[in-house]
Amino acid sequence: MTIEKILSGDKLTIARAISNVEDGRAESVQLLKDLFPHTGKALVIGITGAPGAGKSTLVDRLATHYRKQNEKVGIIAVDPSSPFTGGAILGDRIRMQNMATDAGIFIRSMASRGNLGGLARATVDAVAILDAGGYHKIIIETVGVGQDEVDIVKAADVTVVVLVPGMGDDIQAIKAGIMEIGDVFAINKADRDGVLRTERELEMLLSISERADGWTPLIIKTVATEDKGLENLAAAISGYQEYIAANTEQASQRRANIARHRIIELLRDKLLQLALQKGTSESELQSAAQAVAERKLDPYTVVEEILQKVLGW
Repeated sequence: MTIEKILSGDKLTIARAISNVEDGRAESVQLLKDLFPHTGKALVIGITGAPGAGKSTLVDRLATHYRKQNEKVGIIAVDPSSPFTGGAILGDRIRMQNMATDAGIFIRSMASRGNLGGLARATVDAVAILDAGGYHKIIIETVGVGQDEVDIVKAADVTVVVLVPGMGDDIQAIKAGIMEIGDVFAINKADRDGVLRTERELEMLLSISERADGWTPLIIKTVATEDKGLENLAAAISGYQEYIAANTEQASQRRANIARHRIIELLRDKLLQLALQKGTSESELQSAAQAVAERKLDPYTVVEEILQKVLGW
């Protein structure tokens, strides 16, 4: 039985289940419903930051650290772009191939592939499958700091923002809203010039921001390629986990916020599917798009007409 195989940690069954989720197959919904009571045990770690910050190497070394503690690790590398363009997501996975034969590690790259429904939805569903499959640590690595990435890491228990010296990441972090979601900040490639300046700027930015949970984000300096700072990073991640666990009200609120975000994401996807299936045909949609492009019709009216068909507005 598929459920039993997933719960036993069968990697092939887990991989197939994630593929079904990515493809949006109808049977995957029932599977996720059945797995839900078996979730909530894993620590979900979101790793985000600007391209070129060395996130993949950091993920690789962090996973190795957890494996030394005999913990099963699931890694989901998120690429919001088309898989046909290649890019960093494919190149960076190559250095992880040395872990691919480890029975205690599961690695999956996920791309939107133009599917209906958000990439964030598919990613969180994949996390649920790995959680039910007995993985102790699940790491979500994103390739940037855009809105898709922010949405994805909102579903993480701990979020690590990776910066590097001399790239102006502090300014970019503010613009992307990363300061709000970062629980731990890792200044990677800390052997470069400018690391102290980056650390001071980050400390200043954090000093003027106030978090609802009262946590002061930790700043860890790492050189992932040399395994420097990895134990401190893992300790910082555990530190936030322990802080939240000790504050039951904050822990409950965070779980509720994650659940609320999840419900809204699913509702958005379902309503979009319903609108496209019952509110308009492909030819009607294309015709309306052409009319909007030619300024003969406004998009607000188009949406209202579709909703009227679906919801009777």
